[in-house]
Amino acid sequence: MSAATMIQTADDALLDVEHLTMRFGGLLAIDDLSFTARVHEITSIIGPNGAGKTTVFNCLTGFYKPTVGRLRLCHPDKGEYYLERMEGFRIAQVADVGRTFQNIRLFPKMTVLENLIIAQHNRLMKASVFALAGLLGLARYRVAEKAAVEKAKFWLDRVNLTARADWEAGNLPYGDQRRLEIARAMCIAPCLLCLDEPAAGLNPRESLELNELLLSIRDEQGIGILLIEHDMSVVMGISDHIVVLDHGRKISDGDPAFVRNDPTVIRAYLGEAEDGEGADA
Repeated sequence: MSAATMIQTADDALLDVEHLTMRFGGLLAIDDLSFTARVHEITSIIGPNGAGKTTVFNCLTGFYKPTVGRLRLCHPDKGEYYLERMEGFRIAQVADVGRTFQNIRLFPKMTVLENLIIAQHNRLMKASVFALAGLLGLARYRVAEKAAVEKAKFWLDRVNLTARADWEAGNLPYGDQRRLEIARAMCIAPCLLCLDEPAAGLNPRESLELNELLLSIRDEQGIGILLIEHDMSVVMGISDHIVVLDHGRKISDGDPAFVRNDPTVIRAYLGEAEDGEGADA
């Protein structure tokens, strides 16, 4: 793995998934999946329930080891990582892959601000020489702690939660908790942000705000976003690239206009009208 800084353009691959296959005993959950997610793009993975979308995320983030396949991350600053070879905790700590989950996983009894600071725990522990510098109040730890708080405040402002910084996270309205999860993932400074159904349970206004937030993250932070989502207003509104799965196999791969009009997608996922015409996405 090269340590040299890589200069990437919008056409460069950030993540190459090649021949990903995942078996659970006799169940074939992912069947020979290949796709590319590019730098500075939002790539959405869609498909019916049980299509294998979350299994793909679990392979990328180290919860599962793929049966077969290569998962190559091209980090813009650190070089290449082969995620299938890495321990799960190193994928976040070293390769800088951030993630949210279908079910909210905040620390409900911690404050909103504390949830964002604890996301930076690994950097703070390193700066504290595993608590020694923190106990002694050394300058290196004070600097790191101040930086962590400033980053947390920055993301609180970006998701409009500054006024609720001292609230217990579990007391936030549902939509605010969703945004806080994204802010927490951004506090690790990911090069790839994996979002598992971030619009689930949101009302139309909140979904529109989510669209604006994700587009701003893509454009202002310059990272790639990998998105699993059932809300087609979100998917079609913000995606640069869409991969469609059905029973673990890729059935379509292209931009939103291509996918929206692909007859295979209409049949398998979006449904068909009674007169045989494709349903609107």
